Amino acid sequence: MDELVFDVVGYWTELKIEILQKYAAAYSTILTKNKFWHAYIDAFCGRGVHISRTTYEFIEGSPLSALAVEPPFDHFFFIDIEGKVVEQLRQIVGGRDDVSVFHEDANGVLVDSIFPQIRFDLRRRALCFLDPRGMHWNWEVLEAAGQAGTIDLFVNFPVMAMNRRALWRDPDRVSENSIQRMNRFWGDDSWRKIVYRKRRTLFGDEDVKEPNEVVVEAFRDRLRKVAGFRYVSEALPMRNDQGGVIYYLILAAPVEVATTIMNDIFRKYRERS
Repeated sequence: MDELVFDVVGYWTELKIEILQKYAAAYSTILTKNKFWHAYIDAFCGRGVHISRTTYEFIEGSPLSALAVEPPFDHFFFIDIEGKVVEQLRQIVGGRDDVSVFHEDANGVLVDSIFPQIRFDLRRRALCFLDPRGMHWNWEVLEAAGQAGTIDLFVNFPVMAMNRRALWRDPDRVSENSIQRMNRFWGDDSWRKIVYRKRRTLFGDEDVKEPNEVVVEAFRDRLRKVAGFRYVSEALPMRNDQGGVIYYLILAAPVEVATTIMNDIFRKYRERS
């Protein structure tokens, strides 16, 4: 077996995994009771095990956390584009029949291969976790999940990465490459009108950047009106050691009970995040 490598993660990652596992357990309980075949999909899954920056102990990543859920999911789809990450995850998970591991770009494999299997007429459902390390999803993935009507989508909305790459205070300084990446991430260029508003000064109009809260609320609205999810949870801000918001956690789902459960979980974590 090759030498294993582990990422060191902050407490906000530990909270995120706790929240995911709590929702996954509630989700699997309901789907099992109603005799639905149901899968767990982890689109940017990582190595499976991390080291806590707080305790320096090993903690389960999202894939192993999902594998431990009771009652269990019927199948697990783990996806990562980094070969060494996928190789290590396969070593940790082993040759389970109920696990499919993909060394691919999640954007393609989700839309082309996995989502089409989660069909309403086959009584199939899935919980999909989108946890990118930056602006790495394409909007088509979210829209495909929303249009399917069979998928609960739990997303990490990476607002800090967005601010670093594309949502600058001076929009004229943002590179064309970053603008195009943001367009693919958001689905079009409508983010520009949301992120910036005009302010009149003595020297003419200038662009003023809106706060994170405005951007995340626009994203929640987009999940409903554009992606087609009927219900969208509150957004839970996850903060770093300095109190800055790194990302927001949001659940989008086809049924109301899903967001009711998640909002209840979020309320219990709001003071800790």
